[in-house]
Amino acid sequence: MTLITLSFAGLILLFVLMFLGMPISFSMFIVGFLGLMLTVSPKAAFTVITADLWNEFSKYTMSVIPLYVLMGEIVFRTGVTEKLFRAAYKWVGQLKGGMAGTVVLASAGFAAICGSNSATAATMGTVALPELKKYGYDNALSLGTIAAGGTLGVIMPPSTVLLVIALQTEQSVRSLFIASVIPAIILTLLFLLTILFICQKNPQLGPAGPKTPIRDKLYSLKDVLPVLGLFAFVIGGLHLGWFTPTESAAFGAFGAVVLSLLMRSLSLKMLEEAALNTLKSSTMVIMLMVGAMVFGRFLAITRLPYEIAAWTAKLDVDGVIILLAVLAVFVIGGAVMDALGFLIISLPIFYPTIISLGYDPVWLGVVLCIVTSAGAITPPVGVNVFVVKGFAPEVPMGSIFKGAVYYLGAYALLITLLICFPNIITFLL
Repeated sequence: MTLITLSFAGLILLFVLMFLGMPISFSMFIVGFLGLMLTVSPKAAFTVITADLWNEFSKYTMSVIPLYVLMGEIVFRTGVTEKLFRAAYKWVGQLKGGMAGTVVLASAGFAAICGSNSATAATMGTVALPELKKYGYDNALSLGTIAAGGTLGVIMPPSTVLLVIALQTEQSVRSLFIASVIPAIILTLLFLLTILFICQKNPQLGPAGPKTPIRDKLYSLKDVLPVLGLFAFVIGGLHLGWFTPTESAAFGAFGAVVLSLLMRSLSLKMLEEAALNTLKSSTMVIMLMVGAMVFGRFLAITRLPYEIAAWTAKLDVDGVIILLAVLAVFVIGGAVMDALGFLIISLPIFYPTIISLGYDPVWLGVVLCIVTSAGAITPPVGVNVFVVKGFAPEVPMGSIFKGAVYYLGAYALLITLLICFPNIITFLL
């Protein structure tokens, strides 16, 4: 059996194990370990899971993951979600579809401290759905907006997905975070324009709310400015070179504790819950990376990624066509499983291929993150749609997908802009 044949057999086994219900991290670990035993030797396989793993995961930079997660967990417990929602509604609630626009703006604000698409969707479902029902919004538009708004959680920094991309591809965390800010803002605006377009054509889907005096609009900002200021300090300080990514995460976690104490919204029990959830989330991410590292070493030994890159280089096809084909794979992958899990599986295979075509690594990292997050609202198994379904079991799944699909046009337009004008991502670097 050739090495390439063995690599394809490993991929088949990986998907079989996942289909049987085994966690992605364990599936990658088992396939990678067995593959290394067969392709090299049992000694080499044990060396990878002992010395190599220790060398990688004892690095100081790995602490950036739990620190950013802790920041989000603490700020979430200050009640900031409700404050973001109320402030956003005062600014856009009087427009047609204004309540749906409120969901998008509040999701973007929450994404700036959360870093997870499903967590953002679940939080907005809890806060926003009762208000959307009260104002008579269409179920498809309401639930689709919550699901789509949740996808901002992995695009807006500090994003767990971007952290993993940086660590897996040996890129700068700072560069990926800074590069993703403008695309995240553009996507948020495109979502708002989508809502405005839909509700202009059919006002019954999202009726306008009462007008709010400018004084009340400005006053509403006092509840959210401290949190947005923390985000600006953490990401802005990173951009200006005041501190490293790890120091940025540490300042963020410390600032979240100070902020919650000043707001008198942090108890010992809440701090304990935040620490426990941070431990769970960080362990999940790190275990995914452990599995990805072992699986990636196996693929590297079989040379599958490099053979694919060499094969695509020989094709008499424009590089953009190959890029679009790979992006289509990521959309499909993101539709059937969590964005982070699919990225970790697919990066070792497709990343060298696209880089060999001459694309910028930072640009590619941000684009892959965006494309995969679009899969979270794409039929048939969009993760965010299933999360939102739990808040409205009486609404058919098809209706929720219908509402979420409204926003795929915004994703398509953003990806087109990023391909045609790559400086959108790189000009801040």
